[in-house]
Amino acid sequence: MTQPVRPEDIRASDVERELVQQRLHGAHADGRLDLAEFDARVVRTWQAKTRGELAALVADLPETPLAGPLTAPVPASAAEPVVTIRSGGRTALRVLTAIWLSVSALNFAIWLLVSLLGGGGLVYPWFLWVALPSGSVLGAVWLATKPR
Repeated sequence: MTQPVRPEDIRASDVERELVQQRLHGAHADGRLDLAEFDARVVRTWQAKTRGELAALVADLPETPLAGPLTAPVPASAAEPVVTIRSGGRTALRVLTAIWLSVSALNFAIWLLVSLLGGGGLVYPWFLWVALPSGSVLGAVWLATKPR
């Protein structure tokens, strides 16, 4: 006969790990954790396998009104698909956009220099083959992940 799994032995999800990381960040911002301890706990947070391991990482920290108990959010309706993007995803999109803009600007500058200094007038605008396809994909991702 199998024994029921204790709540602290249930496998932790990435959402729960993210909540613990946010709570640790708040404790670091409040001065409750120094940088070395904050860093060590964040590493252990992402290595944790169970909810019990996560709870042990914040057991000595007071609960803030925003943090609350260590529970995972549940979608309101299982019938309706939920497409959300966490703040880390938005940050990643901003970084990708900055990289795309930088690469596109560099290619445009090289094209412009070759056209002006080459003596043959404007050359074929090859920089568009670099900027437009990747920019279109990036734009579609931005639109698909727009918060509702």
